[in-house]
Amino acid sequence: MTHTHRASSPTSVGRRDVTEWRSPAGRRLADRHQRLVDRVGAHRALIGLLAVGGGVAAGATWLAATIYDDVADRNGIASLDQPALALAKRLRSPALDGTAAAIAHGFGPVGMPLLAAAAGGAFALEQRKAAPFTLLAAAGLGSLGMTVAGKRIIHRHRPGRRDAIPPYERSPSFPSGHTLNATTIAGIVAYLLMLRQRRQAPQVVVAGSALATIAGVGLSRVLLGAHWFTDVAVGWTTGAGWLATVITVHRLHLTTEHGRTPAATDIDGRR
Repeated sequence: MTHTHRASSPTSVGRRDVTEWRSPAGRRLADRHQRLVDRVGAHRALIGLLAVGGGVAAGATWLAATIYDDVADRNGIASLDQPALALAKRLRSPALDGTAAAIAHGFGPVGMPLLAAAAGGAFALEQRKAAPFTLLAAAGLGSLGMTVAGKRIIHRHRPGRRDAIPPYERSPSFPSGHTLNATTIAGIVAYLLMLRQRRQAPQVVVAGSALATIAGVGLSRVLLGAHWFTDVAVGWTTGAGWLATVITVHRLHLTTEHGRTPAATDIDGRR
């Protein structure tokens, strides 16, 4: 009789095992996560921590938006934005404009949720686990919530229509939702793909492709005149912060899954 065993999830990115917690704070965090898993189960713990992380990210978005509103000038236009828009207008061409418009469509309100759902479903089917789908769903919902929160707080006007390329958008400009969502979703997809690669060369290619995608989405928004550059910059930074939070939660999940929680490890890392 043969038995089929479900392979455990891989845990290495480059030379780093993501289930290793090298700092005392990281080991304490992993130990507390194990206690939570013992009480509620691994998947419920994953969902709970993602929800808590989303709340923290929303608060950070509110703080970033408030600080931004305080330091911006009376017109809400940072000194970097007008020169960046002027440069974008000089770089425009039919080919480049068409590429930017295609990027905006592909990574927009319809394209990004479809990408997240398809990627999450593919990873979940491959691993026969719900965690990847949960991870991408939470990442997408969190980035959407952060985008909505920022727009409602600032209500910043987009560049004028004479400086933009149609179709024109009417929602507030700050932050760039395309950029924030692309940073989060492309980052999570790249992270999960890198975990599936055993060699470093493919991992480097995946990471480089994700970075190029994130940069391209953000810069395309400036080229089209859909956003000011600082809207894009905040999309990059807040998206990176949420991405780091989601990856940390997944690392905790993998640590428990592989039985590598440092419950038997003292504060100096000795077993």
